Amino acid sequence: MTRLWLQLELRRRWRSLAVLGLLVALAAGMVLASVAGARRGAATVDRLLARTLPATVAALPNDPDFDWDLVRALPEVAAVGEIAVAPFFVEELPDYYGYLPPRGPETYRTIEKPVVLEGRLPDPARADEVAVTALSPLDVGDRITLRLMTPGEAEAPDFDGDPHGPVIPARVVGVARGPWYGDKLSGQGEVLVSPALFGDHPANFIGTHKTYGIVNALVRLKRGDADLASFQAGLAKVTGRSDIELMNLEDDAAHARKVVRFESGALLAFALAVLVAALVLVGQSVSRYVAAGLGDLQALRASGLTPRQALALAVAAPTLVSVAGTLLGAAGAAAASPWMPVGMAALYEPSPGFDLDWPVLLAGCAAVPLLVLAGALASGWFARRAGRDDAPVRRSAVALAAARAGLPLPLLVGARFALEPGHGNGRVPVRPALLGSVVGVLGVLAAFTFSAGVSDAAGHPERFGMTHRIMAYLGEGGTEFGQAGPVLAALAKDPDVTHVMETYVGVLNSPRTSVTVYSRPEGTDFPAVLDRGRLPERPDEVALAVTSAKELGVDVGGTVTLSGVTLKVTGVGFVIAGSHNNYDDGGWLTREGFRRSFGDTSKYHLAVVSVRPGTDLQQFTGRFRESIGALPGAGKIVAEPGQPPEESTEVRNLLVLPALLGTFLIALAAGAVGHALATAVRRRRHELAVLRALGMTRAQTRVVVVTQATLLAMIGLAFGVPLGLALGRTLWRIVADQTPLFYQPPDALPALLLIGPAALLGVNLLAVWPGRQAARVNVGHVLRTE
Repeated sequence: MTRLWLQLELRRRWRSLAVLGLLVALAAGMVLASVAGARRGAATVDRLLARTLPATVAALPNDPDFDWDLVRALPEVAAVGEIAVAPFFVEELPDYYGYLPPRGPETYRTIEKPVVLEGRLPDPARADEVAVTALSPLDVGDRITLRLMTPGEAEAPDFDGDPHGPVIPARVVGVARGPWYGDKLSGQGEVLVSPALFGDHPANFIGTHKTYGIVNALVRLKRGDADLASFQAGLAKVTGRSDIELMNLEDDAAHARKVVRFESGALLAFALAVLVAALVLVGQSVSRYVAAGLGDLQALRASGLTPRQALALAVAAPTLVSVAGTLLGAAGAAAASPWMPVGMAALYEPSPGFDLDWPVLLAGCAAVPLLVLAGALASGWFARRAGRDDAPVRRSAVALAAARAGLPLPLLVGARFALEPGHGNGRVPVRPALLGSVVGVLGVLAAFTFSAGVSDAAGHPERFGMTHRIMAYLGEGGTEFGQAGPVLAALAKDPDVTHVMETYVGVLNSPRTSVTVYSRPEGTDFPAVLDRGRLPERPDEVALAVTSAKELGVDVGGTVTLSGVTLKVTGVGFVIAGSHNNYDDGGWLTREGFRRSFGDTSKYHLAVVSVRPGTDLQQFTGRFRESIGALPGAGKIVAEPGQPPEESTEVRNLLVLPALLGTFLIALAAGAVGHALATAVRRRRHELAVLRALGMTRAQTRVVVVTQATLLAMIGLAFGVPLGLALGRTLWRIVADQTPLFYQPPDALPALLLIGPAALLGVNLLAVWPGRQAARVNVGHVLRTE
């Protein structure tokens, strides 16, 4: 009996079953691909670190004659890789210059050993071999030309980036990836040169007299971060210096872990959103299918078919189709694995390419058909219970209002089809279709609202506190490069400048963390971005960046002790991103407050400049050099465009998820609504035949289906638009808090203007085929068989 019933179902309802199978495949494929990608991405940083002998710290003595053998001899040190603080250039990449080339053969071998994705690493004895990272436009076998500086250019602090030194033909021998020599989200790939390049041309990197060029080093400690304190003490002891700065590269790894876990969380949230939407939208298709099947099977009850047997027959087809759809979706998820993981995780993946996450695929192949079976059984139980209920069907208030208003009969019938389940064998559940319509609109609008927030943050650096576009270095370590007053005046005179602020930079310490602080002159109108509170106005006040406030455990109104000074926290927000702090790490002091903590010394003396939108920053810096060219010490003063924080690129990578979710929901909602319309026409063909026998025309029959579709869309818009807007903004606020960035309510006006016409147009297009089928109902045949 089951085989005969399935054969009959496949012949007469193959379109509905095909749509159902494709919906299941689409949903299962996206959920499985997202979960597998999230699992893969969350572990990328640790998997890469486990294979690359990563450096623990970067030691910065800034001394070209520093004796690195003293460092190698320390008991905590496993390896040292010296690096030249100098650039090299690639003719084939006009906008690129390499930086920090390795000095000795330890790099790439015993420390920072990259994973080779293709080819091999450059020979440490050959200066004419290089490797590249995955984002580079170069590939294995490409011939390139390396250009170096002259010794004089290497010693010039104001070198303009146009080298005139040796020209070295080279060949790309491999593609590699590592935590230090790796890609950045906002970068265009890196070129990894051989240590022999520095060995053959040392003067072209650090000069002959070594007045400016320096060599620092990457250091790998035996126990990693656990050896850092003892290494620092030992370094100070053997060198006699306590001022050697150590950059803890574990902090970079921790940040990378945080980002990839956030990306993995976003993928899991995407998978959950897809699953919930699929449960509603696919579930309503399954519910309608089972209800229709039970109605058709009522005729066999007289032949001895039991209710349980009828339910088993009704759920057989959608369950088997769900198995096929799940297998197709699992195959799609496997095929999508080369595109996973996404975002920053892709730049840390040590084994990119095809990957099968068998636990996820097998669990999904078992769970999805079981979910469909459970939903089908529940729908069948409710349908049987409704069929046994002798109480009159509750009429829709909308349909009754339409009748009282004297609306044309096709509109009234269409409203009843959309909102009333009907009677007897023609009974069709309407609530799943209404819920599906609401969820479809809600999900699409939430996705586009969230996408608007992502686009806004990616295109506005000020969301990350970056209200300046130019940073000019006026001094360093208490040494002034020139006279600050004339330089500031020259900047203020430029017609493209809107604000100029002079600031000093220092570092205050607490037992929990270090805080890089910036002075803000009293009375300045330079824009600073705060999440809450206000900027400091007194010497004993401080405004903290959001991450620093979190690490210190304080908020607006609290107090914090930094370097022995107790300060009241007046605000929490964002600061200037510098060489030793990020935009969310640091604080603001008044000028007098800065003097109380540091006296007349500072780590850096800066001028930060805001310019008009659309200003060409390269032309601006050129004009600046000309305007201060005659000033004393002008050659040492460097102005450079500020780069948007890496987090803006990380946020931009989220754009693909709401776009995919919106597209998926549109496809899923279209399939679900189309299935609902087709099922209603088939199940209520007797009502349509009676109306046609009483004089309803073919055109009026089409209007019935169009009215049903339009009403479904309007109800979906009425409830889905406000809920979707609220959900999208709530999700974006959560992301803004986690990133962190300044929350700006997303402008979803374009989506709000388009979603109504798009929804109405879409459902009316979906109504074309069911309307055509309704108009072609064979009146005599239907009335005889019914």
